[in-house]
Amino acid sequence: MKNILLKFVKFYQRRISPLTPASCRYHPTCSNYMIDAIKIHGAFFGTIMGIARILRCNPFVKGGVDYVPAKFSLRRNPDRIYIEKK
Repeated sequence: MKNILLKFVKFYQRRISPLTPASCRYHPTCSNYMIDAIKIHGAFFGTIMGIARILRCNPFVKGGVDYVPAKFSLRRNPDRIYIEKK
């Protein structure tokens, strides 16, 4: 399941994202965040974290640096510490 989700996001990055204007307010981008979250937290929790990140990415937020937290969280990573991918 994990590999299927990663392939889906990578397909989005290669085929769909280039056709749309850049709009992500965060670093890393929402799709890269989703990939990192799935690699670190697994398919279920990583997908939930990625969806929560996409919902946070809107014109009413400041954006900025927001790496995947070490512990599962639906909120922005307050520590801004980069976690090495497995």
